[in-house]
Amino acid sequence: MANHKSAIKRTRSNEAKRQRNRYQAKTVRTLLKKETQNEVPTDDLKKLLSSIDKLAKKNIFHKNKASNLKSKLMKRANKARAAAAAPKAAVAEKAPKAAKKTTSKAK
Repeated sequence: MANHKSAIKRTRSNEAKRQRNRYQAKTVRTLLKKETQNEVPTDDLKKLLSSIDKLAKKNIFHKNKASNLKSKLMKRANKARAAAAAPKAAVAEKAPKAAKKTTSKAK
């Protein structure tokens, strides 16, 4: 146990910061889990990416881990968007083309 007032205060503040950091990290992990379980990216993706950046800035997540998480999320989001756009493009390709009418001239 600390004997000095400053050491006691430092212990209190460190515990408060630890609790805050754990809460923020857990919140982001929960959002990550929800986002990865969804087939289609949600509107929370932008908020999630911002939160990951904030945690990396505060050294709660390592900067490389944050970068890897964001990369994986964006890959999934882009893949889902491409898959959603693909059926529309396929329908446009399969549309029947109008056949040219040829008239034969009888002589």
